[in-house]
Amino acid sequence: MSLTSLLSIGVSGLEGASSDMEVVGNNIANADTIGFKESRADFADQISQDLIGSGQVGLGTVLQMSQKIMDQGSLVTTGNATDLALQGNGFFVAQGTANGETGQYYTRDGQLTIDQNGNLVTQGGLDVQGYQADATGVLAGTLSNLDVGNASALPNPTANITLKGNLSSDDTTPVGAWDATSTTTATNTSNFQTNVTVYDSLGASHQVTVYFRNDGGGAWEWHALTDGGGITGGTAGTPSQVASGTMTFSATGALTTDTQVSTFNPINATDPQALNFNFGTSTASGGTGVDGLTSDSDPTGAFGDISFSNQDGYATGTLSSISVNASGIVTGAFSNGQTRTLAQVAVASFAAPDQLNDDGGNLYSQTATSGQATIGTAGSGGRASISAGALEQSNVDLSGQLVEMISAQRNFQANSRTVSAADAVLQDLMSINANDS
Repeated sequence: MSLTSLLSIGVSGLEGASSDMEVVGNNIANADTIGFKESRADFADQISQDLIGSGQVGLGTVLQMSQKIMDQGSLVTTGNATDLALQGNGFFVAQGTANGETGQYYTRDGQLTIDQNGNLVTQGGLDVQGYQADATGVLAGTLSNLDVGNASALPNPTANITLKGNLSSDDTTPVGAWDATSTTTATNTSNFQTNVTVYDSLGASHQVTVYFRNDGGGAWEWHALTDGGGITGGTAGTPSQVASGTMTFSATGALTTDTQVSTFNPINATDPQALNFNFGTSTASGGTGVDGLTSDSDPTGAFGDISFSNQDGYATGTLSSISVNASGIVTGAFSNGQTRTLAQVAVASFAAPDQLNDDGGNLYSQTATSGQATIGTAGSGGRASISAGALEQSNVDLSGQLVEMISAQRNFQANSRTVSAADAVLQDLMSINANDS
């Protein structure tokens, strides 16, 4: 082996130690980078030369690659609904332009947000990919951008109104016949009243007052009135009847029979809209007669008491908040109390994730050696599950990297001695040649 080869060996060692320190330094610099995966410098000895009868002598070292270590990073809770962390193997999928190149990228960085268009995006503005849901919450089967900020909940017209309570059997029949000319006459010709809000097919609300009148002998009639301004053919300020019926109660106060007719005709909405008033299951229809309205004596002297009131309609709702479950399903909560599936975040997995190309900005791209991306739902097919309101920290072991840095520094110093020794010998040879001449 020549002395110049010895110099080359020393230089390769210096270059290798420098590369090792670069990799370690980059790991240390990104110890706080969300979703960062540390690397290690993998080295191999260079091609040896054969010495006849003396075996082989190596020619130094060479950096084979800087290999990503894809171990799981620890999770930190943030409480931000759009912060997502992957637990297990996989990457979020993002579409857009990064470093001047447009394409599909992959990332472990779950610092997501909703942009001005309502789309779920990365901090770099790339569109997160997944499966969009329609207005009924049914997920599509094709990958797309995720619009989760523009959703609204469609209104639901009231169909059923439920009232439970007691109508006092002590009440006497009001003087005069039932009169719905005005709210005053309706009140004066009835024994008890209660209010309920109902919604039409457009989500408009209508305040309905239900009047109960004792006709004597356990017989009652009821009338549901609303302002005529919201009713087809009605007059604002004048009550319009939207439903009415009769009830009879037994000597023990149980509901024995009931009838009703619905006449709700809201303006510009579905007309007519059937309203079903549920006062309980009468004995005539096989019920107990005491699971809704009853008519017993009230020692307090009250005309009536409604203990429960409910209806199944609601107005149009605006998006109030979103949440994400372990499968990546994004659920929206709306101002009208409704919830609905908005989308599902996709997760990609690779056969050799450590072979992905690091594009910077916490982004990776597919390579020939990484294998094709297998994209699907979180928690399926070996893909990671998702933790919402949390982020995955860097997997850099800072103390270990500091030890590695010291080791690389020592290697650099040792290889510099090889170069110095080769240089000293060459100097001696040059001196001998100079003296011989």
